[in-house]
Amino acid sequence: MINLDFRKKMADSWFSYLQTQICKEFENLEKGNVKFKKRIWKKQINKEGGGTSFLLTNGNIFEKVGVNKSTVSGKFKKNFRSKILGAKKDGKYWASGVSVVAHMKNPKIPAIHFNSRFIVTTKEWFGGGMDVTPSHEDKKEKLFVHSMLKKICKQNGKNYNKYKKWCDKYFFLPHRNEPRGIGGIFFDYEKKNWTKNFKFVRELGIGFIDISKAIIDKKKKYKWTKKDKQIQLLKRGRYVEFNLLFDRGTKFGLNSGGNVESILMSLPPQAKW
Repeated sequence: MINLDFRKKMADSWFSYLQTQICKEFENLEKGNVKFKKRIWKKQINKEGGGTSFLLTNGNIFEKVGVNKSTVSGKFKKNFRSKILGAKKDGKYWASGVSVVAHMKNPKIPAIHFNSRFIVTTKEWFGGGMDVTPSHEDKKEKLFVHSMLKKICKQNGKNYNKYKKWCDKYFFLPHRNEPRGIGGIFFDYEKKNWTKNFKFVRELGIGFIDISKAIIDKKKKYKWTKKDKQIQLLKRGRYVEFNLLFDRGTKFGLNSGGNVESILMSLPPQAKW
């Protein structure tokens, strides 16, 4: 069995690599018109870690896309420990991960979200997922996204149906009784086989890039109207509601002393209610 320090190092290095690759591929989609701006932050509480945030705004493709990577450690506040696996006793944790939220200029292209993480308390596990939030229905696109994710799960011996149901249940706005988008996959507490789980997380990260590029390449030249944009802005309002009221990543980041600007970078540049 690979020792814990090495497992942490491997996961941390992968997330850094994936962040670089995502930024490179997304800049290529913009064809040099705009670039990501880099910001490095340090955790303020006990200086235990930090992260790197890349933000691209006002592009021809991306109205706003953030690609965050962080590695932090410390102790959770007592009132939050019971909510995290293995943290109830002493609250100690180590966590590394990458998170991406892309809001598109063209309302015909859906918003896309991805994250993956490795967390260590008295337990250790991988979590993450990918989901898509369109403002305009496209049944073929929905089938494409889910078929690609199903393929990645099958290649890694993962239960796609379980992950899909978990995603549908998680990305749901109970106060509006509606899903946030068309779903995808969501998983957490994958802890049985580190080597296989790490392989799955890596392949899902590359799959996210492939799926995103395919969706954007197909729709980047689609025509759209002011009415289409208004529909997109209203859908973004739902996105904001979910991220501020229910998103576990937002709550984890704020309770682990993460950088507020990076945590809230998932919010769209404009939204309507």
